[in-house]
Amino acid sequence: MSEFIPMSRPFIGQDEIDAVTEVLRSGWITTGSKCKEFEDRFATLTGAGYALSLSSGTGGMHLVLKALGIGKGDEVITPSMTFASTINQIALSGARPVFADIDYDTMLIKPEEIERLLSVHTKAIIPVHFAGAPADMDVIEGLAGDIPVIEDAAHAIGTMYKGGHIGSRGNIAIFSFHPIKNITTAEGGMVVGGDEAFMERLRLLRFHGIERDAWKRYGKASDPTYDIIEPGFKYNMTDIQASLGLVQMDKLEEITKRRTEIVELYIQGLSDIDGIDLPGRPTYEHRHAWHLFVVKIRSLSRHDFMEALAEANIGYGLHFPACHKLTYIRNMFGETKLPVTDELAPRILSLPLYPGMSDAQVQTVIAAVRKILG
Repeated sequence: MSEFIPMSRPFIGQDEIDAVTEVLRSGWITTGSKCKEFEDRFATLTGAGYALSLSSGTGGMHLVLKALGIGKGDEVITPSMTFASTINQIALSGARPVFADIDYDTMLIKPEEIERLLSVHTKAIIPVHFAGAPADMDVIEGLAGDIPVIEDAAHAIGTMYKGGHIGSRGNIAIFSFHPIKNITTAEGGMVVGGDEAFMERLRLLRFHGIERDAWKRYGKASDPTYDIIEPGFKYNMTDIQASLGLVQMDKLEEITKRRTEIVELYIQGLSDIDGIDLPGRPTYEHRHAWHLFVVKIRSLSRHDFMEALAEANIGYGLHFPACHKLTYIRNMFGETKLPVTDELAPRILSLPLYPGMSDAQVQTVIAAVRKILG
């Protein structure tokens, strides 16, 4: 049997191993100077005023909703076609997720859906930069007015919108560094934003409400005392993770370029097949980071397609089960009709896409898909 081709694989080499080893030998392995350096570089990359490293993007969403005071009786507009972590945090806050439908081709939130769903109870809007394509922020921000916009940028490291990196517009934006993401810290996330006071509150909430980081309290001749004005959580990143992220940032342009090359091979090899719809691209100026390559299967069931890929020793992913169909959402909030999302939900599948993938492996996947779809 041919070598297994996974859906994703982290792009990690000796430089990352050396950076992590250096931190392990330093004697300081939790939140410290590497996290600060990672935050500073990420703020520069995105063009945001401030950046805060975290143990996960999910933790970032929790802190942001908490700091905005979102709770019982409030509504948050967001697409259903997203990872459940966002919807979980909305529900856990006591608020109601209000699901917006998406565009069939790009799978991005439709601004007209946001306009339709706005109410006096809307306290936040969370557009998703799905698969590495940017949502249309000019239109969304125009509709939002004074309502906070929280950009779900988990897929959007390297994504550009009208000349600026995602995160550059002053909104809160939340990134993820899970191993499947374009750059990774094994686990981790980053919140960026332009409001200094808001970001400082997130920093306090990140680590128990303590006003000074541990690495500043335990250094030579430092003062270990502290106060807590508001109780917080435990969502800090470690220097081990940050050291990995710093090396990954050095490779971001290489990673984005290679992912784009793979996508172009897919498009060339699959665009003439009737039984599959390929990802669409926004018509406005942008750079797609190609975190995922999500196709829509039309000529046979997804189950049969997945079985055939498995027989060909090819991996795949599902991004994502539609959140409005989750059992707890239906039990808590009732049924929601989303015509495009409902049409897409049983058809979508993510094909292998990672920078270490060779052209030969891409062609193997293309040949398998062509054979399966006849």
